[in-house]
Amino acid sequence: MIEDLKPYAEYKDSDLAWLGEIPAHWSEMRAKYFFREVDKRSESGKEVLMSVSHKTGVTPRKQNVTMFLAESTIGYKICRPGDIAINTMWAFMGALGIARQEGIVSPSYGVYRSLRTGILNSEYLDSLLRTDAYKTEYIRRSMGINSSRLRLYPDQFLQIPLLCPPPEEQEAIARFLTWATNRLDRAIRAKRRIIALLNEQKQAIIHRAVTRGLDPSVPLKDSGIQWLGEIPEHWETVRLKSLVSRVTSGSRGWSNFAAVSGVLFIRIGNLTRASLDLDFESSVRLQLPDHAIAEAARTRVQPEDILLSITAFIGSVAVVPPGIEEAYVSQHVACCRPRVGAANSRWVGYVLLSNVGRAHGQLSMYGGTKQGLSLDDVKNYLVLLPPHNEQDGLVEWIGQSTATLSTGINNAKREITLLSEYRTRLIADVVTGKLDVRQAAAGLPEEIEPQDASEPGDEIEELGLDGDEETELP
Repeated sequence: MIEDLKPYAEYKDSDLAWLGEIPAHWSEMRAKYFFREVDKRSESGKEVLMSVSHKTGVTPRKQNVTMFLAESTIGYKICRPGDIAINTMWAFMGALGIARQEGIVSPSYGVYRSLRTGILNSEYLDSLLRTDAYKTEYIRRSMGINSSRLRLYPDQFLQIPLLCPPPEEQEAIARFLTWATNRLDRAIRAKRRIIALLNEQKQAIIHRAVTRGLDPSVPLKDSGIQWLGEIPEHWETVRLKSLVSRVTSGSRGWSNFAAVSGVLFIRIGNLTRASLDLDFESSVRLQLPDHAIAEAARTRVQPEDILLSITAFIGSVAVVPPGIEEAYVSQHVACCRPRVGAANSRWVGYVLLSNVGRAHGQLSMYGGTKQGLSLDDVKNYLVLLPPHNEQDGLVEWIGQSTATLSTGINNAKREITLLSEYRTRLIADVVTGKLDVRQAAAGLPEEIEPQDASEPGDEIEELGLDGDEETELP
């Protein structure tokens, strides 16, 4: 059905270079014709706290990221069903959408309420506002200094033209996209389940290597640590602090320097729990002002540095690769710099990535009651330490033994990327009138299951850049 879609029979010039032609019977009017800014504040702070993400739009905030919130949400802005909520600082990434339930958002966000009912379908508008074409317009209209601290202010947002097909056509578009994206999302979820299974196999290989080595007949000894049990007799147990020259983390407030271009900012979302490789599928850039340069030297990463998540997703680890571009860690990432010759960085990384590292991290969190790890907690991480040549051999063996699994994971990730790109392009083509879905929508079943707004892994993308709800990463 999707493959059979065709363009409309007749188009007209929209007079907007970033939008191009639109169907001849569609209209376009500035947002101020449909919406006004509202600023109703919560008096109790008990309303549902909403996340405003470029991934999922406006959705209830996940419980596992509430540790980043302010102590009180009294005074946060109330949004109602049908309102547009905009993360003004991250609008250029598409961090906005339509609220589907009543809730509250950061007081620094923008909330816009409809002046007219029955003209714009919320589901259609939610998809339209987060297309790449509109993101381009948000960038153009956002105000900032040297591409940093970009903010989309109300007077600029309300000047943006909105496409307005006939109401019944908007409903058809919304129905079709719900059906089509459901199919694509199911395929993406299936690929992610495959990745999860392959990662479990990798973890089993890594855990076996870092707790027993390669010789099944090696004599064992009691590690002296109840939850760890026995380890090879000739191995040592040391604390991470004995292997590194320093442990530091990023500076608070650096999300204020986020920009369209600039140096790389390494966040928890760039670390994984199944590999020592950094994942830059979603990346953030910084334009550092002069007054931050001195502080920057402390948080800049170097090859062989071991990176460790210290909030929320304990157990995410990476080793900085050779040749990395200029990059800095966020407040939520610990950067551990190994002493020359102390240990193989990737071996230490594998220990931290294994169940040994995860168990130690959870115990350091006092059973999950703490909000994160301190740098002292990180320094006290337990590391199992074979002789140097054995470390090197085990690192090589782990790489070889997991190579096929890694290839399968990377292939599945590429397929997810292609499916996601197709999904994005399909939505954009439909909501901007490049494809006519009226006939296709008419042939759909009466009942269409609403799409699930969240996908596995999206919660990482919603983590704050510096622990402040006002600078929440979309």
